[in-house]
Amino acid sequence: MQFGGYSGQAYSPAGDKGRFVLPPVFRKALKESSDGRVLCLMKHNKWDCLVGFGLSRKEELNDQLDREEEMAVRLGRDFDRDTRASQLFGFIEMPFDDSGRFVMPEHLRALGKIEDGLYFQGGGRFFTLWNPAELAKMDDEWAGAKAACESFLAEAKAKGK
Repeated sequence: MQFGGYSGQAYSPAGDKGRFVLPPVFRKALKESSDGRVLCLMKHNKWDCLVGFGLSRKEELNDQLDREEEMAVRLGRDFDRDTRASQLFGFIEMPFDDSGRFVMPEHLRALGKIEDGLYFQGGGRFFTLWNPAELAKMDDEWAGAKAACESFLAEAKAKGK
């Protein structure tokens, strides 16, 4: 079956021992993309969030690196392939269990400003993982994601009572 990308939204509160849980829709897509239970995570290059994806994206990242180098050459711009490769391939591969539980390394929690919960937003080739407070700071182009996140937070709060 061909990998169809990441779509949807979900919220996961932080669990015990610093664990988080991948929501079922993202867990299923990751299993398809990684041919198993591997989550690749890194800091987003522009936003204060993390980016998640499966192992199938490695080939796409190699293609992206080639395109960026080709464009730089065409435009007569400097291009440091080694630096850019380090940026694109600086992700961490981590396992998750059948229930979707995974432990996020502290440095990623700090880079993504992750505290007591994760909001997941599908993005096609990847998905983003947000601290809801950081997502709330985004502009109106993020209105749909912010509304979904607020709804999930209200639901989680109601379950907690």
